[in-house]
Amino acid sequence: MIKQITTSIRILYLLIVLSGLNAQDTNGKKLEKVTKLFRDDQTLSVIMSYSIKNVKRNTNDSTFIDTKLSYLDEENQWKEIAVAIRARGNFRRNKCFYTPIKMEIKKSDAKKTIFKGNKKLKLVLPCLKERGKNDDVIQEYLAYKLYEIISPYHFKTKLLDLDLGEIRGRKTRSHQLKAFLIEDDKRVANRNGGKVVESFIHPLAMDPLTSVQNSFFQFMIGNTDYSVAYQHNGKLLYVNSMIIPLPYDFDMSGLVDASYAVANEQLNISSVRQRKYRGFKRDQKIFDKVRNQFLNNKTQFFNIVDGFEDNFDDRREFSKTRDYILNFFEILENDAQYKSYIANQARGK
Repeated sequence: MIKQITTSIRILYLLIVLSGLNAQDTNGKKLEKVTKLFRDDQTLSVIMSYSIKNVKRNTNDSTFIDTKLSYLDEENQWKEIAVAIRARGNFRRNKCFYTPIKMEIKKSDAKKTIFKGNKKLKLVLPCLKERGKNDDVIQEYLAYKLYEIISPYHFKTKLLDLDLGEIRGRKTRSHQLKAFLIEDDKRVANRNGGKVVESFIHPLAMDPLTSVQNSFFQFMIGNTDYSVAYQHNGKLLYVNSMIIPLPYDFDMSGLVDASYAVANEQLNISSVRQRKYRGFKRDQKIFDKVRNQFLNNKTQFFNIVDGFEDNFDDRREFSKTRDYILNFFEILENDAQYKSYIANQARGK
């Protein structure tokens, strides 16, 4: 059976290369560097104004609205840049007051600014106008930062203090929000010498190590709202003849525990806080390696979590977040719980 799977994987790789599914080998190509925007973890102060209603109703994949973005530079001076925005996402676009934004910037406008090299960006905002909305953003942003410890194949992010001017006819209402920017998937691919794959790929055809790393991570943050095969809340990269999962969008996770998040009843869980391992069976050595990787980096994980304490509006939410990650490590450190919640839950097909 293992030989059959290995042969199938090799054939699949060959088909990907030959069919040109945006997955061509880039050996010899100079790798892109992390752009200036994402080189540090300093929060960026930003001002934007637009009609939320207009963005929701009148934008789509090809229709954008022009506006301005102002940001506070390193010299404490406000700079302005032209951007084009549209609504993105499915659930959040339809259900949220603050719809997530896809942003495009012309190369000529980005030149000589902190945004140089970023033609496309995603802007993550709170969902609803409710107490705790900004803490939801911090918790989701934290998930991205934790994944950076796990895999070199990850999205770079930038935390924002956003003054959003909601245009309502002749009036503008100000919203003080936490938000963050996510780099474009093609930049992640170029930085790692690969390409983005846009096709159904069975998880067992993906790189075993990064596949298990992703599954452990999703279990850690209590996220079941994803599919690597169908690229739901995740992308795929083709790097060095490997298919690599690239996760994003964690607002439905137990770590965030958003007010609008609903558990997947098909997985027999009653709450998004209830973890469910959704990875596939792999060689035991891979599982052991990933388990040890998480355990060996426990201090680093909590250094990151603890570093965000002051970003929370509600310190109880910080404690809740920390306890949730701590519970994951309690499972990982206990052989019986590890087997029960992870190893024995791995899917066969």
